[in-house]
Amino acid sequence: MVTTSSAPGPVPLLGDPYRADCPTRRILDRIGDRWTVLVVGVLAEGDARFSQLARRVEGVSQKMLTQTLRGLERDGLVRRTVHPEVPVRVEYALTEAGRTLCEPLRALQEWAITHLEDVSASQRAHDEVA
Repeated sequence: MVTTSSAPGPVPLLGDPYRADCPTRRILDRIGDRWTVLVVGVLAEGDARFSQLARRVEGVSQKMLTQTLRGLERDGLVRRTVHPEVPVRVEYALTEAGRTLCEPLRALQEWAITHLEDVSASQRAHDEVA
Protein backbone atom coordinates (compact mmCIF):
# COMPACT_ATOMS: atom_id res chain seq x y z
CA MET A 1 0.00 0.00 0.00
CA VAL A 2 1.36 3.40 -0.94
CA THR A 3 0.48 6.50 1.03
CA THR A 4 1.39 10.07 0.24
CA SER A 5 0.31 11.57 3.54
CA SER A 6 2.98 13.08 5.75
CA ALA A 7 0.66 13.06 8.77
CA PRO A 8 1.48 10.55 11.50
CA GLY A 9 -0.84 7.55 11.67
CA PRO A 10 -3.87 6.77 9.54
CA VAL A 11 -6.04 9.64 8.37
CA PRO A 12 -9.74 8.90 8.96
CA LEU A 13 -11.83 8.88 5.81
CA LEU A 14 -14.83 11.15 5.81
CA GLY A 15 -17.95 9.72 4.31
CA ASP A 16 -17.48 6.17 5.62
CA PRO A 17 -20.58 5.29 7.65
CA TYR A 18 -18.98 2.05 8.80
CA ARG A 19 -16.55 4.06 10.93
CA ALA A 20 -17.89 4.89 14.39
CA ASP A 21 -16.57 8.47 14.21
CA CYS A 22 -17.98 9.28 10.78
CA PRO A 23 -20.48 12.20 10.68
CA THR A 24 -22.56 10.31 8.12
CA ARG A 25 -23.84 8.18 11.01
CA ARG A 26 -25.79 11.16 12.38
CA ILE A 27 -27.27 11.78 8.96
CA LEU A 28 -28.27 8.11 8.65
CA ASP A 29 -29.82 8.28 12.12
CA ARG A 30 -31.93 11.22 10.98
CA ILE A 31 -33.09 9.87 7.62
CA GLY A 32 -33.52 6.31 8.91
CA ASP A 33 -35.90 7.40 11.64
CA ARG A 34 -39.50 6.33 11.03
CA TRP A 35 -40.91 9.76 11.89
CA THR A 36 -38.54 11.39 9.41
CA VAL A 37 -39.62 8.96 6.70
CA LEU A 38 -43.27 9.73 7.34
CA VAL A 39 -42.89 13.51 7.73
CA VAL A 40 -40.85 13.76 4.53
CA GLY A 41 -43.51 11.64 2.81
CA VAL A 42 -46.25 14.06 3.85
CA LEU A 43 -44.21 17.13 2.93
CA ALA A 44 -43.47 15.59 -0.47
CA GLU A 45 -47.16 16.17 -1.16
CA GLY A 46 -46.81 19.89 -0.35
CA ASP A 47 -46.32 22.39 2.45
CA ALA A 48 -48.11 21.61 5.70
CA ARG A 49 -48.85 23.13 9.06
CA PHE A 50 -47.94 21.36 12.28
CA SER A 51 -51.52 20.29 12.93
CA GLN A 52 -51.83 18.87 9.41
CA LEU A 53 -48.66 16.84 9.90
CA ALA A 54 -49.89 15.59 13.28
CA ARG A 55 -53.20 14.43 11.77
CA ARG A 56 -51.57 12.79 8.75
CA VAL A 57 -48.83 10.95 10.68
CA GLU A 58 -50.98 8.92 13.05
CA GLY A 59 -49.33 7.92 16.30
CA VAL A 60 -46.66 10.62 16.43
CA SER A 61 -46.70 12.57 19.67
CA GLN A 62 -46.51 16.35 19.66
CA LYS A 63 -43.07 16.08 21.29
CA MET A 64 -41.71 13.66 18.66
CA LEU A 65 -43.15 15.67 15.78
CA THR A 66 -41.58 18.83 17.19
CA GLN A 67 -38.20 17.11 17.65
CA THR A 68 -38.35 15.60 14.17
CA LEU A 69 -39.19 18.91 12.51
CA ARG A 70 -36.48 20.76 14.46
CA GLY A 71 -33.91 18.14 13.50
CA LEU A 72 -34.92 18.23 9.85
CA GLU A 73 -34.77 22.02 9.89
CA ARG A 74 -31.34 21.98 11.56
CA ASP A 75 -30.09 19.52 8.92
CA GLY A 76 -31.35 21.77 6.12
CA LEU A 77 -34.00 19.32 4.93
CA VAL A 78 -37.09 21.26 6.03
CA ARG A 79 -37.82 24.99 5.92
CA ARG A 80 -40.05 26.54 8.61
CA THR A 81 -41.89 29.66 7.51
CA VAL A 82 -43.69 31.90 9.99
CA HIS A 83 -46.41 34.03 8.38
CA PRO A 84 -47.02 37.22 10.42
CA GLU A 85 -50.78 36.91 10.58
CA VAL A 86 -53.26 36.82 13.41
CA PRO A 87 -53.15 34.11 14.49
CA VAL A 88 -49.59 33.36 13.42
CA ARG A 89 -49.41 30.68 10.73
CA VAL A 90 -46.38 28.37 10.57
CA GLU A 91 -45.78 26.13 7.57
CA TYR A 92 -43.19 23.46 6.91
CA ALA A 93 -41.81 22.61 3.48
CA LEU A 94 -39.03 20.46 2.11
CA THR A 95 -35.93 22.28 0.99
CA GLU A 96 -34.16 21.35 -2.22
CA ALA A 97 -31.98 18.93 -0.22
CA GLY A 98 -35.09 17.53 1.47
CA ARG A 99 -36.75 16.88 -1.88
CA THR A 100 -33.80 14.71 -2.90
CA LEU A 101 -34.82 12.33 -0.09
CA CYS A 102 -38.30 11.74 -1.49
CA GLU A 103 -37.38 9.07 -4.02
CA PRO A 104 -35.18 6.89 -1.77
CA LEU A 105 -37.62 7.16 1.15
CA ARG A 106 -40.56 6.37 -1.14
CA ALA A 107 -38.64 3.28 -2.29
CA LEU A 108 -38.28 2.18 1.36
CA GLN A 109 -42.00 2.70 1.95
CA GLU A 110 -42.88 0.73 -1.17
CA TRP A 111 -40.48 -2.06 -0.15
CA ALA A 112 -42.16 -2.26 3.28
CA ILE A 113 -45.62 -2.46 1.69
CA THR A 114 -44.54 -5.01 -0.93
CA HIS A 115 -42.81 -7.28 1.61
CA LEU A 116 -45.22 -6.82 4.51
CA GLU A 117 -46.80 -10.26 4.17
CA ASP A 118 -43.48 -12.10 3.81
CA VAL A 119 -41.92 -10.31 6.76
CA SER A 120 -45.02 -10.85 8.90
CA ALA A 121 -45.05 -14.57 8.06
CA SER A 122 -41.35 -14.85 8.94
CA GLN A 123 -41.94 -13.07 12.23
CA ARG A 124 -44.82 -15.38 13.14
CA ALA A 125 -42.76 -18.47 12.26
CA HIS A 126 -39.81 -17.19 14.29
CA ASP A 127 -41.99 -16.34 17.29
CA GLU A 128 -43.58 -19.80 17.26
CA VAL A 129 -40.15 -21.46 17.49
CA ALA A 130 -38.75 -19.05 20.10
